Amino acid sequence: MDQTPEPIAISALQHAVFCLRQAALIHVEQLWAENRFTAEGQVLHTAADRPGVRTRGAIRHVRAMALACRRLNLAGVADMVEFHAGPDGETPFPVEYKRGKPKTHRADEVQLCAQALCLEEMTGRPVPEGALFYGETRRRVVVPFDAGLRELTESTALAFGAVLATGRTPPAQFKTSRCRACSLIELCRPTMAGKSALAFRAAAVGGALEQGLD
Repeated sequence: MDQTPEPIAISALQHAVFCLRQAALIHVEQLWAENRFTAEGQVLHTAADRPGVRTRGAIRHVRAMALACRRLNLAGVADMVEFHAGPDGETPFPVEYKRGKPKTHRADEVQLCAQALCLEEMTGRPVPEGALFYGETRRRVVVPFDAGLRELTESTALAFGAVLATGRTPPAQFKTSRCRACSLIELCRPTMAGKSALAFRAAAVGGALEQGLD
């Protein structure tokens, strides 16, 4: 029997470095909820999600490129990968599209770095940097893939891989600045630490059904 675990979605690392519980709610308990921020993000990704290849000068642009890294068991799709031509071949340069503006945490950078690690394994070439394009500022932010970011990305992949292996959602740790913008706050109930979001949802549905029968 094949014991190879399911690949970790690259996008899950963005959730995991921001909040390991949020990542588990989405990827273990299969819960999701839209808010204004997630809806705006979907709109921004509409164009980038259409596969295609275009060349401008010395740069080849590949949209919606499938990525994978066996070493870290990662898989996903890059919004855009630019291949910059040089004297010794093409150097990959991943570009990820985000709504809003640059964050104070490193979640977006970790997701982008995970794409770089995949590209390095797939192409055998170093990927020294990439870019995040933010919809609110309409500007790119170049992200160097230094040793610190690579270490954070790999440790996040290992930590979330362990969560997936157990199938258990970590308990909530309420932080106002982090939780207030989370689309899953009503499902997570971070002030009710230790209680399952699935159990809460089942109880809420059961209560609604009982009221409907009265």
